[in-house]
Amino acid sequence: SVRMQELLSLDRLSKSLKELVDFYNQYFSFLKVSPIDYKQNLDSLWAASQQLKPMICDVSTALYKEDQDGKTILFEGAQGALLDVDHGTYPFVTSSNCVSAQAAIGSGVSPFLLHHVLGVAKSYCTRVGSGPFPTELDGKFADYFLEKGREFGSTTGRVRRCGWFDIPMLRRSNQLNGFSSLCITKMDVLDDLDEIKVCVGYSYQGSTYDVGFTDSLSLSKCEPIYETLPGWKSSTIGVSEFSDLPDNAQKYVNYIEDRVGVPVSIISTGPDREEIISIQKG
Repeated sequence: SVRMQELLSLDRLSKSLKELVDFYNQYFSFLKVSPIDYKQNLDSLWAASQQLKPMICDVSTALYKEDQDGKTILFEGAQGALLDVDHGTYPFVTSSNCVSAQAAIGSGVSPFLLHHVLGVAKSYCTRVGSGPFPTELDGKFADYFLEKGREFGSTTGRVRRCGWFDIPMLRRSNQLNGFSSLCITKMDVLDDLDEIKVCVGYSYQGSTYDVGFTDSLSLSKCEPIYETLPGWKSSTIGVSEFSDLPDNAQKYVNYIEDRVGVPVSIISTGPDREEIISIQKG
């Protein structure tokens, strides 16, 4: 394909694109498909390159220098770890790698530059589209999470499937990513519940498992093993100190920490930026 550096020179772009067009048009002729218009694509790419040129650089070197200068670099994953094309619940995955190691591979930096890996998980589970979902809820609880958590796709408006917190899947995600700490979001969504269930393991073919499967067929046949925790029945919206959370909310966070083996460093208690608890331990 055409690479970004080829947009810096019309001569280089012309030659590279011509080779690609000639190559693919041979196949299209056998398939009786309309050929690619070389001139049209060249003009379009060259026009786009004029806007892109100021943003093209040696990314690996740029990030290396920033790190050497003591700057902080933030890499953000755009998809959930279990949607990773290689390590997720294939075929119900996205089209790329989205585990933490890909931040180094995709940007061209050393994995040793990833000093802290923050795992982000909701205080309950959601999934968009098809695929196995052992803790999925229906009825009044599904409706509760859907409405209280506003679980609709931000771009498509598609309804998300909702379920109880899944410790085995978070353990799997930790194995894949090597979390330094966790961020638990939407804590306030649980405020009105009398009891909260947490999946602590799976029952599958007569055996129990404490780490989630990525084989979608096996996962679809798993039965969740639950433990039930008491709710707190009071508002956590906007709470900014961990000690100000209701006792049972604190116990819920500590429970997740103990079960997963990763400390929680951030809790969101509402949709606004200021509705955050930052926990410093040790």
